[in-house]
Amino acid sequence: MPNRIGGMDYFFWAFQKACDDKGIVVDWFFPNSPTISKYANLNIIASNTKIETQFLTHMQQTKVVYSHIITHFLELCTPFYKTLKKQTTAKIIAVDHNPRPLEGYPLKKQFKKRLKGWLYGNSIDLFVGVSKYTSSEIIKDFGAHLTPKVITIYNGVMLKDIVYRDTMSYDIPKFLVVSHLRKSKGIQDLIEAVALLPKELRASIKIDIYGKGSYKEILDELIVHKSLQKVFTFKGSVDILHKLYCRYDYLLQPTHMECFSLSILESLAANVPVVTTNVGGNEEVVIHNENGYIFKAQNIQVLSQILKNIINHSKKILTPTRNLVIEEFSIDAMVANHLKLITS
Repeated sequence: MPNRIGGMDYFFWAFQKACDDKGIVVDWFFPNSPTISKYANLNIIASNTKIETQFLTHMQQTKVVYSHIITHFLELCTPFYKTLKKQTTAKIIAVDHNPRPLEGYPLKKQFKKRLKGWLYGNSIDLFVGVSKYTSSEIIKDFGAHLTPKVITIYNGVMLKDIVYRDTMSYDIPKFLVVSHLRKSKGIQDLIEAVALLPKELRASIKIDIYGKGSYKEILDELIVHKSLQKVFTFKGSVDILHKLYCRYDYLLQPTHMECFSLSILESLAANVPVVTTNVGGNEEVVIHNENGYIFKAQNIQVLSQILKNIINHSKKILTPTRNLVIEEFSIDAMVANHLKLITS
């Protein structure tokens, strides 16, 4: 499990509590044993082998009978689901959290996915996309014949734990990035965009980056090459981000691929507008010029202009951004909708 406590952790804990309240027994299968104390309330069966193999072995050995089997973060439409369907009468529900590449899949992979949809898609009783974008991509990837079995349940965030600001400060805007450090997250584009700013603006901008990953060394080299060491500060991975968003004025997410970003939801819940790309489900929550700014992925010039406008105050987001998350993207709503999958 990651060092940072994220939205899915909160969801798992809240879903377990909701199931307990209704007398529903849940077994949880993880590829390792979570160390966060709140996981002690979950009946976790950890695996040191591939999770799909471990689960099938568990069913064969224990002869346990499940009414519902819900998978998260697994590849869809694989032989695993066909084998599983032969071993159980449970309703099989596959939740898709997977982002798609900006350029789309190569033709060969498109063909393979479509074939898998025909071979194994019927073994899954319900597909759940975590955004409308994800749901449409499931159908695009695996075939229109699955359309009747695809629904959308948005991810949500734990609102009560997110510290939010009451006023919007625009003296000298402060920016943060919350992201895994890999090429697909586009932080290199942000560095290039800052380098395009006039010298006097570069001198005033500060950007803190929260996260870790193998791409950090390359990002460090680019920052040095562009002489931007005074702009960017790497803060590493922390578990109190829900208390930190409110110290900033904008979240910057120049990602090339996304499914439905919990970091964006958390930032908006802290009344911190978001600057992000038009990929994945981003445009389902970030409304251009209302609670943030949208630009086309990899368009460094437009990103630079947005930053320039923010710094010189020619553009401002004045409306609190938290209400949208309260109304549509809370953990409570996410849990209630997932609970309906096994109770209705």
